[in-house]
Amino acid sequence: MQAVVLVGGLGTRLRPLTADTPKQMLPVVDRPMIEHVVAHLTGHGVTRVVLSLGFHPEAFTNAYPDGTCVGVPLHYAVEPEPLDTAGAVRFAAVAAGIDETFLVLNGDVLTDLDVSTMVAGHRASGAMGTIALTEVDDPSRYGVVTVAPDDGSVELGDMTQGRVSGFVEKPPHDEAPSRWINAGTYVLEPAVLDRIEAGRRVSIEREVFPALAAEGRLRAVCSEAYWLDTGTPEAYLQAQTDLLDGTRARMEPLAATASVAEDAVVDRAVVMSGASVGSGATVCDAVLMEGAVVEAGAVVRHSVLGPDARVGRRAEVTGRSLIGRGQVVGDDARVDVALIPDEG
Repeated sequence: MQAVVLVGGLGTRLRPLTADTPKQMLPVVDRPMIEHVVAHLTGHGVTRVVLSLGFHPEAFTNAYPDGTCVGVPLHYAVEPEPLDTAGAVRFAAVAAGIDETFLVLNGDVLTDLDVSTMVAGHRASGAMGTIALTEVDDPSRYGVVTVAPDDGSVELGDMTQGRVSGFVEKPPHDEAPSRWINAGTYVLEPAVLDRIEAGRRVSIEREVFPALAAEGRLRAVCSEAYWLDTGTPEAYLQAQTDLLDGTRARMEPLAATASVAEDAVVDRAVVMSGASVGSGATVCDAVLMEGAVVEAGAVVRHSVLGPDARVGRRAEVTGRSLIGRGQVVGDDARVDVALIPDEG
């Protein structure tokens, strides 16, 4: 099994952290996000990953110069221009010579989805495509997927498979036909690629999937497995804490080369290599990337400090603020719900 992983987006909701770094190369606890994604795939028999690249592709090629990521061979497919989701899938799959059933994933989603069972269900159904669905509390932010209730849906362990009957884009909360949304993992037959016009922007969610559903050739699996779209500051912080508090695992929050004063308070926070927390400082529900500094008496809550960022003495950074690479918050400053620098 091969997988196309979409990592070409701009990650605008996480700027300035993504000003010069693709979102999937941002660290999650102790390694880049993409390594968490690929490691999950290896546990389900994926033998090669095709990275669909666009924004700063050199970030990936420089990080994995031998063409492997967590031991899995990589193929780099760099789009000549933005082609949207289906266009990117087609370009990457053709460039990599994929001619068998394959996986597609959004590279900014962290999940414990049972991919092996999903693939088995897809093959048994004879569908041209199968999409994973996850249930959310507020479907109004997403595209809701409806699954036909009367077509002999199949139980797949803790997942249910059925035929996709329709899509509703961002319905009002009280009018949503369901709370199941597209989870960003797909199993596709290579024949799907023939439906995507080469060289133009094509959306897999708005064009390809609705057409397959209308023909009865698109299936879905509803899974209650862990799922997180990391694209917002709040979700990016959650991705870290979920790996600290046992929601997904229990990982070490302090890097071996990090420095934390004895009287500092660090709680549900990640302190990465070379970062430091000064005397009397408080860091809670936060991320300090490589080389970040929190000086004496400062407070950082629910926020992220980029590489080599600095928070001065007695300063406060709160409210899901994002402090970019090398930026400085001066002594006694108060920063709340802020982007530094603010790129508009």
